[in-house]
Amino acid sequence: MTPAPLVLFAALLFAGPARFVDAAKPQEPKSLELVGDGKPVCGLGATFHSGRRAALRKALGEGVVVVRGLPESRDYVKFSQDKTFWYLTGIESPGATLVMDCKSGREVLLLPDPNKMSERWEGEMWDAADAWVKELTGLGEVLPTRDLEKLLAELFAATPKGWVSLHPFIGLSGCYDRAEPFDQRAALDPLDGRISREQALKQALETKFKVEVKDMRAQLSELRRVKTPEEIAACERASRAGAVAMVEAMRSTRPGLGEWEIDSLMSWLHRVEGASGASYQPICGSGANSLVLHYSASNRRMLDGDILLVDYGPEVDHYICDITRTWPVNGKFSARQAELYDAVLAAQRAGIAATKPGVRMRDVNAACDKVLKDLGLGGFIRHGTCHYVGMEVHDVGANNKPLEPGVVFTIEPGLYEEETGIGIRIEDVVVVTSDGCRVLTAGAPRERAEIEALIASEGVLDRLLQR
Repeated sequence: MTPAPLVLFAALLFAGPARFVDAAKPQEPKSLELVGDGKPVCGLGATFHSGRRAALRKALGEGVVVVRGLPESRDYVKFSQDKTFWYLTGIESPGATLVMDCKSGREVLLLPDPNKMSERWEGEMWDAADAWVKELTGLGEVLPTRDLEKLLAELFAATPKGWVSLHPFIGLSGCYDRAEPFDQRAALDPLDGRISREQALKQALETKFKVEVKDMRAQLSELRRVKTPEEIAACERASRAGAVAMVEAMRSTRPGLGEWEIDSLMSWLHRVEGASGASYQPICGSGANSLVLHYSASNRRMLDGDILLVDYGPEVDHYICDITRTWPVNGKFSARQAELYDAVLAAQRAGIAATKPGVRMRDVNAACDKVLKDLGLGGFIRHGTCHYVGMEVHDVGANNKPLEPGVVFTIEPGLYEEETGIGIRIEDVVVVTSDGCRVLTAGAPRERAEIEALIASEGVLDRLLQR
């Protein structure tokens, strides 16, 4: 007897993700955040975050650093910490503040007072009375938030210089190139006029304590540009989860299926693989929607003969995966689809081959574009090829700096032909090594024959929806 869909879904759920994918199978825990015992964790570990704080203090030299974590969310959603605060502390709980004196090395964590009523509703909240905080974070001095102004007055009495980051606050699925223009529009709106949270902190410190407050965004961005081994491992976990979901999306694609069913399937698999959620809004565009670079509606039913472009990655332990694959809905590339696809794949290979220490991202971009232009396809190029990847999908860092080991970025050439409604993009995350680069998202196939074979095989949605 064929199992009912709900029973089958339960069986698939408890079977685990290894049931769906032939890609890399992790031997280590998939995620530090989702270790399974429900206890609080300190990001990538106290040693990592302590090292980031020390490196920042060294880069700044002197002055008082003030970094505020986010307050409780205004919606009924899981709390997601600001990336800058998390990078320096590893703390995923609202209402926290970090204060550091660069010269003396003094570090103070400020947390809310205990609130048992809130914890009955929301679960464990880090507070100033939690004895385990110091050991877990490596921050030896913990004070209640109500002491913040007193502490700042004491520190600023000894130095007239302060530091804040004017990088816009970023949570799950956020990115500075969306957040910053949003803040700027609000500030310029004559019927709004709000300044950013970060700018408000700078102005408040200057007004209240009569000190000069500078922006440490440049120093933080440079620290984040070159990843540590812990960060690369987190990017690998995110890339593995992204590849698992992309492989199953290929297996499950059929004419008549909705774009929304593919991105929903991928979202589920991301979470099964340890992700906190999406690193950005899923792009799942079939037919003419494949031409829209940041298409987000996912509301079209896919047709026989369509191409499907999927650009969707998860966030794991605050680090993200940015991965794109393109495939035919019916499982067979048409002649024109194959021609454009092979051109994009050749361009990406050229970009990967060009990646090594000392070159710049613009050189990688040029290598990709040369292949496409030499094939007479330059008129179908709509975007650049590279951007940094890390805690944000378009991560921070100076784009004109030479690449060096530990830099993580994408290589994503694309072609978009309006006349045929064919959009092709192939995107992978690479990490620069001592003599080249390593593709972190290689678990999702790129060869046409492999893709067609996956689509021809049975997918989760075939069985679940009995199609």
